Amino acid sequence: MAKGTNQKLKLIYLMKIMLEETDEEHRLTMPEIISELNKYDISAERKSVYNDIETLKYYGIDIQSEKKNNTCSYYVASRQFELAELKLLVDSVQSAKFITEKKSMELIKKIEELGSKYDASKLQRQVFVTERVKTMNESIYYSVDAIHTAIAENSKIKFQYFQWNVNKEMELKRGGEYYNVSPWALSWDDENYYLVGFDSREKKIKHYRVDKMLHIETVRDKREGKDSFKEFNMAVYAKRMFGMFGGVEETVRLECHNSMAGVIIDRFGKDIPIIKKDSEHFMVSVKVAVSMQFIAWIIGLGEKVKITGPDNVVDKVNDEIDRLIRQYRN
Repeated sequence: MAKGTNQKLKLIYLMKIMLEETDEEHRLTMPEIISELNKYDISAERKSVYNDIETLKYYGIDIQSEKKNNTCSYYVASRQFELAELKLLVDSVQSAKFITEKKSMELIKKIEELGSKYDASKLQRQVFVTERVKTMNESIYYSVDAIHTAIAENSKIKFQYFQWNVNKEMELKRGGEYYNVSPWALSWDDENYYLVGFDSREKKIKHYRVDKMLHIETVRDKREGKDSFKEFNMAVYAKRMFGMFGGVEETVRLECHNSMAGVIIDRFGKDIPIIKKDSEHFMVSVKVAVSMQFIAWIIGLGEKVKITGPDNVVDKVNDEIDRLIRQYRN
């Protein structure tokens, strides 16, 4: 048999074929394996493929065989990640607001490659990234890497911090002045990624949304705040920061002060229509599950955000206010 042009890559392509084309429900016979190798311009004989399969098994690939009706078929029985684990990884990427839609799709594509092509098709059926509220900051990957590096090197970082204004534009806080922070931890909470660190100017522990940090640079100064973080509990801290509570879905109308544009965009996404009411206020309509947690979130925003409709939701807010008065005035 004439040798193909990719003969030196035979073992690698055999591993690729077995990992992509087989699993417990999908198997290949020896003639089918040889046929698949031919597609890569690799010629092979049964004996050499048998030897190669044994080499792959020795390497750690869990290749099993099954004989049925005098025909032997081969498949990869187990992998580094089970399908349920891959689904969990996809769910995590989908739900993470701090990963952009583009990066989410790229990551999910890579996750699919960790299983067979049949597993990949099952994962594709559960991908729901489009229309989800995602960060618009494409550089977050590099931001996370820079923060991890600074933590490992015990170094401070400086960065600019932005918010969204009523025109849906990035607006640098503190007039563009750099924040100087000692990074101590990264936390994924409330669908976002946060840096928890010691603020050098205010001399206290603070947290910052990583997707709102720009131009991160490592500073040569050593980190501050070691004593503040000695007994720091990330779980307790995270609990102090609108959960996913159920409720009847309603389209709720909000009247907001212009300074709350960033808060509204952060929560509901940049694509929501913002209608100008006057020089200081705007109106938005958002679809939410109206729960006590949502009402508490609105009340927590103070006088700068007000629910104006529908009437039944306004009534719920008034009922909650009456309850609070009864609970606390006594």
